[in-house]
Amino acid sequence: MTMRNMWGWLATAFLISHFSFLISCTSIDCPVQNTVYTVYDFKKADGTTDTLKTDTMWILSKRTDGTDTLLINRLCGASATGFDLPISYTQPEDVLITLLADTTRHYYLDTIRIKKENQPHFESVDCQASYFHEITAVSTTHNFIDSIVINNPHVNYDASTAHFHIYIKAVR
Repeated sequence: MTMRNMWGWLATAFLISHFSFLISCTSIDCPVQNTVYTVYDFKKADGTTDTLKTDTMWILSKRTDGTDTLLINRLCGASATGFDLPISYTQPEDVLITLLADTTRHYYLDTIRIKKENQPHFESVDCQASYFHEITAVSTTHNFIDSIVINNPHVNYDASTAHFHIYIKAVR
């Protein structure tokens, strides 16, 4: 093999190895935070934003093993116009237990049930698996929550639009 042929083979091998390296890289940017959240807004009957005023709210969730976990501790005041919560990946229904305390130390317990369809979301083999959801129904026990309605049934990475509007009873 002459020196000229050897340099030709080396140049070809170099180009092929670098070209194959570039092909193996993907241009997909995996989301750093791939947790999908549901957004809940408090609303008045006329559709304007409501707050908890002087009341305090706690939110718990039931786990699959039957225990519960505290998701929000002491949401309170005039600045509390809503909240964001992660949604379960594969459960067909999420159950939220809400506890509201007013300034006279009366406690009101309400349960919110969210039924949903889970949709696996695939972006790339380089990215973690995630689930998007389609909200199919929501209900409450109506103790201090007058009603809860679905505003946006599509739960994905976009948390800019509220998924639920919660109407709290005026007299509690």
